[in-house]
Amino acid sequence: MTGIFVSLDGVDGCGKSTQISLLKEWFEQQGRDVLVVRDPGGTKLGEALREILLHRTEIPLVGTAEMLLYMASRAQLVQERILPALAEGQVVISDRYLLANVVYQGSAGGLDTEAIWQVGQIATCGRMPDLTFLLDIDPVISFQRMQGQPDRLESRGLDYMNRVRQGFLDQAKELGSKVVKINATNTISEIHTEIVERISSLLQAT
Repeated sequence: MTGIFVSLDGVDGCGKSTQISLLKEWFEQQGRDVLVVRDPGGTKLGEALREILLHRTEIPLVGTAEMLLYMASRAQLVQERILPALAEGQVVISDRYLLANVVYQGSAGGLDTEAIWQVGQIATCGRMPDLTFLLDIDPVISFQRMQGQPDRLESRGLDYMNRVRQGFLDQAKELGSKVVKINATNTISEIHTEIVERISSLLQAT
């Protein structure tokens, strides 16, 4: 059985976690083995880097260093967990992936987006998701949804998150059919149904 790789992305508070949980359950109902990972994270190295990237705000990070730490976490995740799972025919669902790096550090952070894509090709061994679901929402609404202490990125404020959202939309246009944009203000059920419909089309085509 062929492995399937999907990722979900969007501004913080867009509802990724809920949809990932529902999608995992749906795949398992289809008899598939599912691996859910988060980027950054998912390995011992990745979780250590995630702590630095998101929560150790007393450690200053210039944009290039921040981008490269995300890449290091992703490189470990791809080789240690994603590629082996796909080779075994599993479904891999990733909470964020390279696209987020391009948008957060590139489009919103001022680094060259094409350069980030190039570095990302090395970090990912060229393995990109078969589909990425972009849960699109106005950051004003997503900020209202968020709870708890803001992390390093969330604390950059609304202007930054507006640039993130626009970056996602711009990159989605560039990537074409590989990215499915979904209105994240729809109901949880409506979003899940749309995701499943696109996944079903992908499965029929393979």
